[in-house]
Amino acid sequence: MAKQPSGRQIGAIKAILFVLCLLPLMRLAWGAWQDALGANPIEFIQRSLGTWTLNFLLITLTVSPLRKVLGWHWLLRLRRMLGLFAFAYALLHLFSYLWLDQFFDWQAIAKDIVKRPFITVGMAAFILLVPLAVTSSNAMIRRLGGRRWQQLHRSIYTVAIFAVLHYWWLVKLDVTLPAIYAALLFLLLLVRAFWREQERQRQLSGGKPVRTFTIVAKQ
Repeated sequence: MAKQPSGRQIGAIKAILFVLCLLPLMRLAWGAWQDALGANPIEFIQRSLGTWTLNFLLITLTVSPLRKVLGWHWLLRLRRMLGLFAFAYALLHLFSYLWLDQFFDWQAIAKDIVKRPFITVGMAAFILLVPLAVTSSNAMIRRLGGRRWQQLHRSIYTVAIFAVLHYWWLVKLDVTLPAIYAALLFLLLLVRAFWREQERQRQLSGGKPVRTFTIVAKQ
């Protein structure tokens, strides 16, 4: 089994990761300060925030497969931070749409949600993401119970699917990048489905269940 880093080392890793997760936002802030966001800065900001939301969603979903394949159980202690950054960038992405694009014109926003499918599915993804962020703490895990918490947080897969659809329907013409995201997400979901089927077959054959729930403290 791979040697696990100490608590101090994990703390240092989390601090470095925190700064790295802020870099896209710092880049946007610097670009806005330098007036270097291109001919359409509002679109640049929205696209960048949306892309990084999707990046963080996929990175978060990659944590468990990496832990299983590499035996790096300490990666679970980074998952919460990554998931919360996905939510933070999603919130900023939504706010940039409400403010910079629509100027809080709620009537126009409501019409947009109804008439434009990519807006509809994007809003649905954000709504599903909110309870995941709210229940991310250890206190909420204990309050909900491990099984109920797991069932709730499995909706992250639906969120990721909706996010990819949101991006795909937004782009319309050159779907190369959305297709890459879709392929990565399909691979992650396929791996999970394969492992779940393996576990089901193991239980049907009389093997002891290995699915357990562990609260990773001090995240």
